[in-house]
Amino acid sequence: MQNINIKNKRASFEYEFIEKFIAGIQLFGTEIKSIRAGKASLVDSYCYFTRNELYVVGMHISEYKFGSYYNHEEKRERKLLLNRKELNKLDRKTKESGLTIVPTRIFINDKGFAKMEIALCRGKKHYDKRESLKQKDHKREIDRMMKR
Repeated sequence: MQNINIKNKRASFEYEFIEKFIAGIQLFGTEIKSIRAGKASLVDSYCYFTRNELYVVGMHISEYKFGSYYNHEEKRERKLLLNRKELNKLDRKTKESGLTIVPTRIFINDKGFAKMEIALCRGKKHYDKRESLKQKDHKREIDRMMKR
């Protein structure tokens, strides 16, 4: 079995992660088959609360190639599955301090279930993003020197 690990690389550049959680995803029909094939994207996705339930919006799961008319909708809202204590904590933090919830990666666990890692995060300022780029370049230079 191949190891599926779909990351949202842009999230670490745009946001400063405060706390991370692992959530299950409520999937329908052929969505899990597309995820196992690696045909999913987290770019421009975010999470929000509706009626004390957490949903992810903007996550793209491509249509399953071998699916029939039972194929799924590519960009629908998907419910995230967390326990009530975690949901209450996330809801409280996002309301009181202006933090946001962003998906960082999708993976398949040992039991074969699709899981999503979400992060409670704060948006970076422009100068923070420049600093991140400088650190990344510096690390790349050091790695290049070590290989010689």
